[in-house]
Amino acid sequence: MVAGCTSYIPRDIGRPPLTGYSAEETMKLVTVPLPVIASSPNEGVTTGALTAFLGHNRQDEVAALLAPQLTYNRTFGVTASLYGAFYPAPDRNFEFNLSRSERVNHDYEFRVKDTALLGQKFELNGFVFKLSDGSSRFFGFNARSPQQMETNYANDEAGYNISAGYHVGRHYQLTIGDRYRNVRIRRGAFSGIPDINDKFSAATVPGIDGFTTHALRVSFSYSTLDDPETPSYGGYARIAFEPTMREWGGAGNYRHYEVEAKGFIPLSNAKYISVFRLMYNQTLGNDVPFLEQSILGGESTLRGYGRNRFIDNSFMLCNLEERIRLFRWEVFGVTADWELAPFIDVGAVMESLEKVSVSDVEFNPGVGFRAVVRPNIIGRVDLGIGKDGPAVFVGLGYPF
Repeated sequence: MVAGCTSYIPRDIGRPPLTGYSAEETMKLVTVPLPVIASSPNEGVTTGALTAFLGHNRQDEVAALLAPQLTYNRTFGVTASLYGAFYPAPDRNFEFNLSRSERVNHDYEFRVKDTALLGQKFELNGFVFKLSDGSSRFFGFNARSPQQMETNYANDEAGYNISAGYHVGRHYQLTIGDRYRNVRIRRGAFSGIPDINDKFSAATVPGIDGFTTHALRVSFSYSTLDDPETPSYGGYARIAFEPTMREWGGAGNYRHYEVEAKGFIPLSNAKYISVFRLMYNQTLGNDVPFLEQSILGGESTLRGYGRNRFIDNSFMLCNLEERIRLFRWEVFGVTADWELAPFIDVGAVMESLEKVSVSDVEFNPGVGFRAVVRPNIIGRVDLGIGKDGPAVFVGLGYPF
């Protein structure tokens, strides 16, 4: 196989169950080598290389993606990863990620989504994972947790998240789910940062010695989005309730409430798409594990901070983003829309909504760069600015 080229492989290799491909003899395969340069507040700088193998279906859409990757990080050493995504039909996909580092970190994930059941009335989602992240941080609770209280730990966890949704009419969906999470808190990978047990204890931070969560989830949503993965117009709203009880194997008795609304407004034939998201989350109960409370920070909430930067009983969040298509460019036979996305993230954690203070609200401006291969693949880089300094996130998929 020659890197950076387009080739054709026998149909038997790209079998229809994985790719949905139905050409007569061959499948188009595009090979793209890429450098990897990533930086995030928790992990630091990571460099390396990957090769993306993109299999196309008869409509010349990407129906399969396989991406082996080799990277180096000063703290975690060499990491070998393999990511795969398969789209045998527009309403069905499978994803997996296998990753292991020399020190502490590993990540094994498998996802499946099928919206074609019962004449597209029924949607099934499944996610199974086992991971260890030695870069995790904890600063304490509430919106004013100071950077000077930064501690490090490794959260070693395994679990699943499954859900089944039923469409009620054209735009509404009722979803019932089940979530299980077993967390062990271990010593982190950063020797220059105090361990979480050096500054905190189980008496002040529930769950610091590990915990198990088993929760049911009920949600009701409304959607007029034109595409679930790469929407250009429409609206989305969701309300959710998730109780956790000791009788079901949970760490305690507590409840999550969440409300979310998103909107996509296109201009100039979708060259400009104005996007917003509003969220409110509340966690009620006693002795709620710290990683089960309402959390902000990271690549999908406050992009000016590392993951899990702010923790409290509740949070409110507003994301505003302008997605600007700069140009459409074909590279190695793959047509991608290249986007610039200036954004601002505004949010705060709080004990309760009535106790929020203007001084607790975080304003994180930033800019994103995206390559979109429609209908299902998005690569992105987001740079956000928070009070702790800049934060850079590299990943797949839109942030919301």
